Amino acid sequence: MPTRRELLIDGRWRSPVDGGSVTICDPATGEPVGTSAVAGPSDIDAAVVAAGRAQRAWARTHPDERAAVLRAGADAIAAATDEIAALLTREQGKPVADSRKEILFGVDVLRYYADEARRVGGAIRPSARRDVRSLVTYAPAGVVAAIVPWNYPVDLYCWKVAPALAAGCAVVAKPPQETPLAVGAVARCLQDAGLPPGVLADLPGDATVGTRLVEHDGVHMVTVTGSTATGRAVMRAASHGVKRLSLELGGHTPFVVLDDADLADAVAACTRRSFSNMGQICIAVNRVLVADRVADDFVEALAAAADALEVGHGVDDGVRYGPMLNADVRARADAHVRDALLRGATLRAGGRAPRGDPYERGFFYRPTVVDRVPVDARMMTEETFGPAVGVHRLADDAALLDAANRLPYGLAAYIYSDDLERAWAFAERIEAGAVGINVNDVTELQAPFGGWKLSGSGRELGPEGLLTYLESRHIRMRVRPFEDR
Repeated sequence: MPTRRELLIDGRWRSPVDGGSVTICDPATGEPVGTSAVAGPSDIDAAVVAAGRAQRAWARTHPDERAAVLRAGADAIAAATDEIAALLTREQGKPVADSRKEILFGVDVLRYYADEARRVGGAIRPSARRDVRSLVTYAPAGVVAAIVPWNYPVDLYCWKVAPALAAGCAVVAKPPQETPLAVGAVARCLQDAGLPPGVLADLPGDATVGTRLVEHDGVHMVTVTGSTATGRAVMRAASHGVKRLSLELGGHTPFVVLDDADLADAVAACTRRSFSNMGQICIAVNRVLVADRVADDFVEALAAAADALEVGHGVDDGVRYGPMLNADVRARADAHVRDALLRGATLRAGGRAPRGDPYERGFFYRPTVVDRVPVDARMMTEETFGPAVGVHRLADDAALLDAANRLPYGLAAYIYSDDLERAWAFAERIEAGAVGINVNDVTELQAPFGGWKLSGSGRELGPEGLLTYLESRHIRMRVRPFEDR
């Protein structure tokens, strides 16, 4: 039976006052999965006002109390992983195994910040005067608006909600209108774990809901994962209130293959990072930059690996690659491929929707490899956000480095080489917030994640992710020296 989710406002699940609803369909079949309420202006106002009331009391709770609630919520989510994973796959498309992995990492994030918040201290800083002491302490940033994307809705919801709640902030979250159902189940687990009314609100909606939330006078900080265009819009909307921002924005990730790389290892890593979640990942491989000397062998192996991948419905056993989210996302990926081919590139794998009855109603697309893509092609300059990767060949390390850094994006990069000193030297010159050397994932729970240049500002994960939601306070006080007493 299709799932129905409501809005979470002031501790209660309720229907929208002046919003609406949206039907969520399985991207593999087109069949309805459920419906979701969509917040309207009055709903947003009510949620922010309730968050403001709750914020003051929540900020005064002991970190151990907040940690206990987060742990209880994490335990409840972990216990419901199979149910939530099935829901996430039905609404977003990724295979159940990947949905489970996403949810369990979200659980780890909640548990990590439950503990990390207990370690926030302060400092006594040196003073220019012997009768003055300078103390630096931290306080919650206030009511946080958290805008979550559709590609990893549960995971990235936890990335934002966990540190914000742990820091003592109230959160008004806007899950994506495209994939709100699994997030609703997670929010219910957190609310049932003992969050006071108003500390967490959950308001699915489109960009208009996000804009109103960002502009609201009762919101003190905004955290967003989205495209660079979305980040710019948020900055404009938040500028009147000079609000604190954390922006994890679009990337255009290079996968650099030096001429001494283990090609089998590099091909396997590139295949998974290019096509996992159908390339709908901000740190997916967008462009492969490969040394001329090994390019033929690398491209041949990559194309063969892509051709060998089976796509299907994410709920079926053994499926590792599912559909794309919707027709618009698929059309953009295909347009990038067509543009490259018109510019003289060579199609080596994929480049079309799979044929046959199982694929007719879904948004499927074959994993695609395009070779000899010019640097001015859309695949090489715009984020495709789909299962299509372009390959560009270059002569030496200097040319590879220039190509890796030529775009105004800097979220992540990958380098493959058997010479770690060479790779390290290369990595230190990459203009990106994270670099993987012989690994195809740069996310690490205890390390910061975020971009340079047009890929955003601020950091998530690690201790830095908690500090994002804390304001520093300097207390300077005069004390009588001991001998004057």
